[in-house]
Amino acid sequence: MIAFLIALTLATMVAGQLLLKLAMNKFGELDRADPRRRQAAWIFAGSIFSMTISFFVSLGLLQQVDLSYLFPFQDLSVLLIALCSAVFLKERLSVELITGVLLITAGVILVSTS
Repeated sequence: MIAFLIALTLATMVAGQLLLKLAMNKFGELDRADPRRRQAAWIFAGSIFSMTISFFVSLGLLQQVDLSYLFPFQDLSVLLIALCSAVFLKERLSVELITGVLLITAGVILVSTS
């Protein structure tokens, strides 16, 4: 059950960040009178809802597991957001970004094994 809740936290955090970026892109493309701004507002609301689920599930997990156990999994969201933004938002991953993500991942592995 703990593994499922950790996966749910990660999935909702990543989804929330991706939806937030998508909504901000749409808001930037549309002028104030465009009726498609309502769609962007719903995407924005979905991102807030998703991140809220992540927040409250994380709070529940903190009551059940040690922070030193939970924190490395939370850091994996950086890796997942970078990968998912490339796949779903068609963002370009630079060499610097990939290097940074790999360094963060190596740090997470080091912290979680200690």
